[in-house]
Amino acid sequence: MRCKRIGAGAALAAGALAVAGLAFAPAALAVTPQTATITADCGGFGSGEATLTATQEGTAAALTLTSAITAPIALGEDSIASTLTLVKSGGGTVDFTGTKNPAMAAGAPVEVGPLSGTVASGDSLEAFGGSLRMTVFGITITCTATGPQSPGPFVFD
Repeated sequence: MRCKRIGAGAALAAGALAVAGLAFAPAALAVTPQTATITADCGGFGSGEATLTATQEGTAAALTLTSAITAPIALGEDSIASTLTLVKSGGGTVDFTGTKNPAMAAGAPVEVGPLSGTVASGDSLEAFGGSLRMTVFGITITCTATGPQSPGPFVFD
């Protein structure tokens, strides 16, 4: 009988610890929307629709951009140095930077990211008015949004 009571007590203690862990665990932070689209103009390199995908963990945020603009030549993995500048609703900008990109064949859609940046709770960030600068083989390409992103700015928790 004594073994059963110890086993039941241990199970209750483990359950209580699990519930307490959930109660004190940090809340998952989210950005809304997680995906937005823009129409971008990259000058002589083309223009078209691009999709931005955002994630957030605490004050760290990351953005990935996939574009309708295609790579003119094959590009190796992590060969594009990128800075995506988004405009804050209250003024100022936030830069997301990095050299992350998948390998791309000639003619494939250009994808960069995840690009890392720092956000504060409540930040509302928009691509329109900002830019994407990509440096490939020493050539810098600057793209700008031609209108507001849809469905709206990224709002970080």
